[in-house]
Amino acid sequence: MSAKRLLLISAILVFTNGLFISCEKHLLGGDDGEASPKEVFEYLWNDINNRYAYFELKGIDWDEVKQRYSELIDNQMSENELFDVLAALLFELEDGHVNLTSPFNRSRNWDWFQDEPLNYNQGIIDREYLGKDFHISGPLRHQMINGILYVNYRSFGDQLRDRDIEAILQRAENARGVIIDVRSNGGGAINNAFNLAGAFTNQSYTYGKVRIKNGPCSDCFSSWTDLRVPAREKGWYNGAVIVLTNSASYSSTTYFAEMMRQNPRALLLGAPTGGGGGTPAFGELPNGWTYRFSSTQAMTLEDEHFELGIPVNVRVDLDKSDEDQGIDTMLERAIRQFN
Repeated sequence: MSAKRLLLISAILVFTNGLFISCEKHLLGGDDGEASPKEVFEYLWNDINNRYAYFELKGIDWDEVKQRYSELIDNQMSENELFDVLAALLFELEDGHVNLTSPFNRSRNWDWFQDEPLNYNQGIIDREYLGKDFHISGPLRHQMINGILYVNYRSFGDQLRDRDIEAILQRAENARGVIIDVRSNGGGAINNAFNLAGAFTNQSYTYGKVRIKNGPCSDCFSSWTDLRVPAREKGWYNGAVIVLTNSASYSSTTYFAEMMRQNPRALLLGAPTGGGGGTPAFGELPNGWTYRFSSTQAMTLEDEHFELGIPVNVRVDLDKSDEDQGIDTMLERAIRQFN
């Protein structure tokens, strides 16, 4: 079995066991040395062909894509020209977990949120809701609003420790409910999502399933493995919880949203998440540039792809007239939900 294959299997085992995996972690392979643009192109196209998980879901004809882009490759082209062609090639995957990184640039696809309403205004949250006396517990900022604990979490890439969760649980003891705001949270470490979701249940439960792409054919996948929220060994909140999401809630935030959607005491409010359901696999091109792409599929218990985003229970958008007056329409609707 190849070293690349062992790395990928190890990454999936870590993910499904709920241990640390970051949306930005690099697992690199490949050899240094000179390589022609055509060799670099072929290497990238072939690895994506063998291991990318969403060709069928997105209706992508990767062979047709190769035909179009191979005509743009010339062994006399500059590094910048090669980068631009390869970046455009990867953009065809329509995936926020796909990047090409060189010493001088990094490609990305942000269409998963840039074509949608933002539905979040950090300035309004800071001025009108968190105020000046909010509490800070690690990456969590929280404030009591009308007897409801409002918790704002900006990135699952920021480590969430047990003492941070305990601070939230202690403050929530006498609250009428809890609101978790993960709007515009682009993801990060899945273990932080597990830890936060586990604060609102006293038992482990299945919230989805995952499988890994393991070959070039359309059905070349491993068998499905259950995704589970681990049981919290100490203290948990047993009241009602509302989770606020928007289209810029991505990757681990999408997973967190589905974890909470499967909790019978939780409600998702706002706009569907932006997706990001594939665990990134990483590689290195013969010229030393690095890249990543989605190598797994995750699905809900209703057999819907995480990649397409997690739906909300109550759809609410930020109203422009409210925003002009310093009012967060979505948060106000969540507060009223507890009345």
